[in-house]
Amino acid sequence: MGAKILVSACLMGHAVRYDGQAKPLVHPALDRWRGEGRLVMICPEMSAGMPVPRPPAEIAEGKVGADVLSGIARVLESQGGDVTDGFLQAAENALALARETGCSYALLIDGSPSCGSGFIYDGSFTGLRLPGEGVTAALLRTNGIRVFSDKEIDALVALIDAH
Repeated sequence: MGAKILVSACLMGHAVRYDGQAKPLVHPALDRWRGEGRLVMICPEMSAGMPVPRPPAEIAEGKVGADVLSGIARVLESQGGDVTDGFLQAAENALALARETGCSYALLIDGSPSCGSGFIYDGSFTGLRLPGEGVTAALLRTNGIRVFSDKEIDALVALIDAH
């Protein structure tokens, strides 16, 4: 059957983002992989019981997901609420699902404090981006799962088709 791919539910058209929206990714490979039974969908935040919609959240003080995992950074909502524990639980849930289903790869929405893999926001809620990854992306990567952003789907296709 081929490699399984953990995929952000919002990329598959599910309205699970913090703002109650989806960010559907349209690509022929997604249809093919869905048909082959390779896709394993998750919204890490929803798996941890976070509501939709929910306040925007960013990793504070320009830190990244690895800093949250190591306990030196927090994930804060725009109104100041601390949602670090929820994001840590979300990451653990995503890793557990990836392991249970044998996912070698993850295709995650970029920019998210959970799923971002190329960039995240800097914690100022002003739209400033910085290179780095969110909490879930960082945990998956440190556990041997190859993480690709929605903008890197062609690289993932090439990698999978080569095997």
